[in-house]
Amino acid sequence: MRVVVEADGGSRGNPGPAGYGAVVKNAETGEVLAERRDGLGVATNNFAEYSGLLAGLAAAAELGASTVDIRMDSKLVVEQMSGRWKIKHPDLQPLAARARELSESFERVRYEWIPRASNSHADRLANEAMDTQAGKPPKTQDRVSPAKWSGAVGTPTKLLLLRHGQTEMSVERRYSGRGDVPLTEHGRRQADAAAKRLAGMDGLIVDGEPAPVIASPLLRTQQTAQAVADALGGRVETHQGLIETDFGSWEGLTFTEAAQRDPDLHSDWISDSSVPAPGGESFDAVHRRVRAARDDLVERFAGRTVVVVSHVTPIKSLLRLGLDAGPSLLFRLHLDLASLSIVEFYPDGNASVRLANDISHLT
Repeated sequence: MRVVVEADGGSRGNPGPAGYGAVVKNAETGEVLAERRDGLGVATNNFAEYSGLLAGLAAAAELGASTVDIRMDSKLVVEQMSGRWKIKHPDLQPLAARARELSESFERVRYEWIPRASNSHADRLANEAMDTQAGKPPKTQDRVSPAKWSGAVGTPTKLLLLRHGQTEMSVERRYSGRGDVPLTEHGRRQADAAAKRLAGMDGLIVDGEPAPVIASPLLRTQQTAQAVADALGGRVETHQGLIETDFGSWEGLTFTEAAQRDPDLHSDWISDSSVPAPGGESFDAVHRRVRAARDDLVERFAGRTVVVVSHVTPIKSLLRLGLDAGPSLLFRLHLDLASLSIVEFYPDGNASVRLANDISHLT
């Protein structure tokens, strides 16, 4: 997917109270795919402009973009990131380095200078961020999309997100990514309880046809999904995009063991979603493939209810998409074994999270 990122930043005093704004648009249609804005405290104009660039690149990565056209009215940022000007200021060097690091996840990134008048959307977001930081209310109510409140249109595709049941790896709290471990006996009972819960829910069987049951290809999810399919009278379909994170050489280790083995890398990994596990995946990479899986399911089963049986990170990624949240959700949301979450995706692009980490069927 090719996107356009328009970014800007400002400082009222230079240095002074600062903020940034960034908007990501579909390069073909001009549709707004994401907006980002935030206050920065006291900073310079250039620092704020680079911050807007970073926010735009991060948003483009979350959307799964492959090609990014950066458009900014900051001649300095455009020339420096294009490699034509040196970056002499020490405060800007790490920001530029981070921008180059983010750019590595795309096939191509191109920078273009545009006049300030052509960057009004990002400029508005930056000023709104500074106003919010200063405690000022929005100037007009129409700057907040009504769809963000309750304006969803059309029949949503409802995804019932079920985490697999217990395994020996989960009992020992070990990183369990691509390792193909089966459910324990307790895990099978959890799967049966979840299946019974789902079979009693409205909308799972329509005109005699059971809802699709889509699962990760790993054994623990296949076993959990089969219990659900049996309860509904359906069958299990496998989707590769729903597989768990590849933890690389940390597979099978506990959190403490991985942290002791690779202290610096592990510390970076739990604070930066672009950092991959050694020989494995980053959470950003997982988010991109889960987004693609979501798009596939919503297209194929538009307006229907679908049971999705997967793992912690893919389910959190689907909830992130429903909440339009950042990667910090991965570290702040807990999902129990055999827990149920529900998210709806509307045809107009809106979404609604209806339930998260419900384990009432296990008690």
